[in-house]
Amino acid sequence: MQIDPTALPEVLILTPRRFGDARGWFMETWNAARMADAGLDLPWAQDNHSFSAARGTLRGLHFQSPPRAQDKLVRCSRGAILDVAVDIRTGSPTYGRHVAIELTPENGRQLFVPKGFLHGFVTLTDDTEVQYKCSDLYSPDHDGAVRWDDPALGIDWGTTTPILSDKDARAPLLADIGIPFRREPQ
Repeated sequence: MQIDPTALPEVLILTPRRFGDARGWFMETWNAARMADAGLDLPWAQDNHSFSAARGTLRGLHFQSPPRAQDKLVRCSRGAILDVAVDIRTGSPTYGRHVAIELTPENGRQLFVPKGFLHGFVTLTDDTEVQYKCSDLYSPDHDGAVRWDDPALGIDWGTTTPILSDKDARAPLLADIGIPFRREPQ
């Protein structure tokens, strides 16, 4: 497994090795022992799988607040997405900054999004499937969202008219959600 940092050091790109032959290929998307050796010792609690029928479907920007905050490991198993993580930890030198990484089945990349970051993605093709692991169970009482087009974040999603859920269309600006996360001193 290749692990690469992004412009936000805590957000990582994990690219599994693929082993192929005439039948196709195999890849190991998570190995607890190997990841613990790399500093990612995570107790995954829930796996999610989404399907988006149309290109331009935007899901996010979501978070779950403490004490039910979630780390996520995201991959695209069909189609293509632009996956986005935004640092919302007060006290962080990268507060309010984001990274956007294209994930496809062909590039095999996975994006690790730690607690304290917003997460969202937009589909770049029709018929897109996304799978992701979460380190805590979904908790409606801790569920939160920030507007996808918050001008303070300046995210270029590649569309100005995405397909949104009612929840995402009504999400508040980052400045209006309070302070759910603080950066831990290093």
